[in-house]
Amino acid sequence: MKNFFVAKQSVNKGTSGLNKTLARETGRFDWWLFTITLVILGLGLVMVLSASGIRAEEYTNDKYYFFERQLLFAGLGGLALWGAALIPREWLYKLQYPALFTALLLMLITLSPLAPAVNGAKRWIPLGPVSLQPMEFLKIAMVLYLAYFMSAKQELIKTFSRGVIPPFAVTGLFCFLLLLQPDFGSAVILAGLLFFMCIAGGTRFIYIFFSFALACVGALALAIASPYRLRRLLAFLDPFQDFQNTGYQLGQSLLAIGSGSFFGLGVGASKQKMYFLPETHTDFIMAVLAEEMGFVGMSLVMTLFALLFWRCYRIVMGQAELRDRFTAFGLTTILGIGAAVNLAVVMGMAPPKGVPMPLISYGGSSLIATMICIGLLMNYSRTSSQCFNPQSAPSAN
Repeated sequence: MKNFFVAKQSVNKGTSGLNKTLARETGRFDWWLFTITLVILGLGLVMVLSASGIRAEEYTNDKYYFFERQLLFAGLGGLALWGAALIPREWLYKLQYPALFTALLLMLITLSPLAPAVNGAKRWIPLGPVSLQPMEFLKIAMVLYLAYFMSAKQELIKTFSRGVIPPFAVTGLFCFLLLLQPDFGSAVILAGLLFFMCIAGGTRFIYIFFSFALACVGALALAIASPYRLRRLLAFLDPFQDFQNTGYQLGQSLLAIGSGSFFGLGVGASKQKMYFLPETHTDFIMAVLAEEMGFVGMSLVMTLFALLFWRCYRIVMGQAELRDRFTAFGLTTILGIGAAVNLAVVMGMAPPKGVPMPLISYGGSSLIATMICIGLLMNYSRTSSQCFNPQSAPSAN
């Protein structure tokens, strides 16, 4: 079946070029996307302050420690957002290989003696008072590479030797390095990104199916071979069976969500953050949000993310150039996978994977990388025929 992205591009070939030209002339950003991002980010800062204060005061004697750092990361992320929004497209499209090789170098550094192990994993590179997590930026580098490959190799994308092996080999290399850290969850996220990009790019379904089946078999083999991973998998299936050990984190998350009821306990009134639920300001911040703001607060957050992805969808489908569309789609996929997996983990629908909630969880690398994705999507909104009304633009005559 013909790739929908390619088919839509050919159908709209006559009008999309004019729309793109008019969009470049007006140079208007999707301010709805920017506004929604700011609202979610503001909510995230409030939740970081609420969820981290007790632990911050114990560890640093400053209950605002994590909040102040997150505020600094938000400022740096804002600069990164506008840099990404204003970067010329031709400059961006020269970065697919430099970004990929830089990400490879950073991944190798995490496995070297230069990077300390934290909780048995080597995922961060210390840079003075902060730490860099290369995986967050690797996802963006992979999108730039895969979008280039899928658009430039359309005539070969349905062949196995030249259309399947190269992107799968590159992704497999990075997944292998992630497993060495070890970071099984991030390897799954990266494989998922490749999976969705292949669907969008037009890779034959038979190749995708067998690759997915092989990946599932490999993941199952890794889980069985590692008692730690197997225990976490079994804990995910029934966290209350071993509540005081492997199921503790997920069990406390579910208790937090249940305690929130409809309207929540009130901002700052969470009981689970009192040393019951681990990672309250990072991976499980949504559990604290559910406890403090209840079903109403969670519904508000879901609505905001739904609006965010609606704007992203309009940007993706409004692109006239195939590479623009693939890149915008990949950036949206990064945000979508992050939000979906985090919620699935917090609500007990997936094993814990250490995936932060975009724009809400504490973490400098995650927040800055997310802001870069938003900035690049705003960049693409300037050439989206669906983000402005071409009839209101100046006449070509």
